[in-house]
Amino acid sequence: MEVLPHFSHVHPLVFNDGRSHESEEVYCCACGELVSGPRFSCVDCGFHLDKNCAEALVEVNQPFHHKHNLKLMTSSPYVEGNPICGFCNNICEKFVYHCSCSLSFHIKCAFLSYKFLVKNSRELVHQDKPISSECDSQKLKKVICFACQKSLLGSDYISPDSGFYLHKKYFDLPLEISHLSHRHHSLFLQFNSDHLPCKICFKIQYRGLVYCCSICKFVLHIECVSPPPIIEDPSTHEHPFTRCLREWSFNCDVCGTLGNYVSYNCSTCCLMVHKKCISLPRFIKSLWHDHPISHKYFVVDNECTTHDCPLCHEEVNMACGSYNCSKCKFVIHVNCALQDAQDYYKISKDEFDKLLNAMLEVGTMNPSFSVRNMIKVGEKMINMEIEHFSHQHNLVLSDEVKERRYCDGCSQLILTSFYCCLECDFFLHKSCAELPRKKQILGIFHQDPFVLTPNCIFICSDCGCLCSGFAYKCEVYLCRDHICVRCAETAFSCMSGGHEHLLLLYRTYLGGYCNACGGSAGGYTVYRCKACNFNVHSGCATLLPQTTWHKSDRHCLILTYHEDNDYSQYHYCDVCEKERSPNTWFYHCPICDNSAHLSCVLRDDLFLKRGSKIKESDHPHTLMFVEKVYDYPECHKCGHRCMDLALECLDAECKYIIHWECSTSFQLFQNGTVALTVN
Repeated sequence: MEVLPHFSHVHPLVFNDGRSHESEEVYCCACGELVSGPRFSCVDCGFHLDKNCAEALVEVNQPFHHKHNLKLMTSSPYVEGNPICGFCNNICEKFVYHCSCSLSFHIKCAFLSYKFLVKNSRELVHQDKPISSECDSQKLKKVICFACQKSLLGSDYISPDSGFYLHKKYFDLPLEISHLSHRHHSLFLQFNSDHLPCKICFKIQYRGLVYCCSICKFVLHIECVSPPPIIEDPSTHEHPFTRCLREWSFNCDVCGTLGNYVSYNCSTCCLMVHKKCISLPRFIKSLWHDHPISHKYFVVDNECTTHDCPLCHEEVNMACGSYNCSKCKFVIHVNCALQDAQDYYKISKDEFDKLLNAMLEVGTMNPSFSVRNMIKVGEKMINMEIEHFSHQHNLVLSDEVKERRYCDGCSQLILTSFYCCLECDFFLHKSCAELPRKKQILGIFHQDPFVLTPNCIFICSDCGCLCSGFAYKCEVYLCRDHICVRCAETAFSCMSGGHEHLLLLYRTYLGGYCNACGGSAGGYTVYRCKACNFNVHSGCATLLPQTTWHKSDRHCLILTYHEDNDYSQYHYCDVCEKERSPNTWFYHCPICDNSAHLSCVLRDDLFLKRGSKIKESDHPHTLMFVEKVYDYPECHKCGHRCMDLALECLDAECKYIIHWECSTSFQLFQNGTVALTVN
């Protein structure tokens, strides 16, 4: 009787040749698989090891991992969680070969990978013949090649019974190669345990095999070892590109970034480019510009107004490739324009011309107003009377800001020149009256122009605020998007009264705090001054009104950026009576010397215009948005006093009033409605 002492078990294990006809199923405690052949077992404990697992070395040196030996462990090497097998990408739940550099294998995967790398091809090929990629295409979409970690779809592959897949072309990979891009040492077929990027394509392959020089930390992906000698793509360039392997860096003429070791050259045009850049689209429609843009190998000064990229705010090298709009003199880095596949789509030359002409016509074909009277002041013509599409009467320009009035376009206080109706209470800021009837919204994937729509109560699809007045509405797709006029004017840069320098838009910022509200800026879109480390949430920069009103004060409150009083007891909010930080923005009344938190003044209904009229399904008369200051009548629905925004009946004899939160319209918004029409 053969007896085996094994480190994984307290009792000796007895050999069983597996020839008995017992019906009991026995599973190996090392690999978890059903044992159908010879095994070692503990009769007392029911502990079984497949013969191969039982005789596995406690410490092995595999040819694809020269740095350390792999040690056999009976369970996870980690305090919490299980490692992922570097061969099959599945969780290791039983015995595991583990290295101190976090490389782990199932015990059976360690056997199989060793056989593969030492070219025990007879045993591997015997398990399964090469299979055509045409077989079971749905399955191939989900599985990847063990070596290169790419999809098997479209290639012949090998699938042994052990459950891993391999492109047929990689079955005879040499363990050691010499390469023109690294002439000092040989490159060995290894696991990329240090997660180093490929020196040619700059991408990191976390699993699978790479060719590596561990001395120089030099890595090449398998598919990058032998790039094609000539590449032709007439859709992007009229001449072929020829491969050049050298140990030097170069500047790509297409994207303007650094390249190493492998370039593709067009001798006719004197171009040197990355392989991946050969097929870059010549024409695209980007979400971050009104017009379609085209690729140019260089841009001269009179073709752009600034050399800074609007997305990363770094300088664009005019002597290298970039995307450019000649109409707006707009320029952007190639990699910034193509960074996110959801931010652009490819177009042909014909589509480029048609789309450009259509975009240029958007602002001129359908204006939002027609002029009825104008005067000349110096060299400037002033539109004194207009007919606006949003109102049935003509509107007259006025500079007399006497009483508290709100714009019917943006629902904000009117403090500058405005257009007013002489027959009814209808007012528009001059800037709101001049808004284009159709506008393309930056950052929205469908690039058809949005239509300016009046008399709306809606939830802005961008900032999430409940708004009234004008909305830019999508009328082409079924997305139901409504954008408020503030978000529709998103700019790549802006000036703020809270800072002396120009602030630049960063779509996602990874650190710091907002200097306006004090909240975290991490993960948010911010306006930022790089020189001063000054950050402001995009909402704080664009949505905070410079002047507003709150019922706690008789006068208008002014957005204030700096606290001039150092006396600590002065730093309190006069609305909530809690402490206020002297380092963040606040609202202040200079007449009454009252100060308040931004959040205490700016409520969820800030952009709902008081005086707007609406019909409710459960009341026969028209209701108007009001906010009572002194007299707080009881709500006809809940019985509590209406101290905040309310809906009041216009019928003087009705005396009906309810909280806005008690209305059926409010409940519709709570249940997913995005927009309603007001009277």
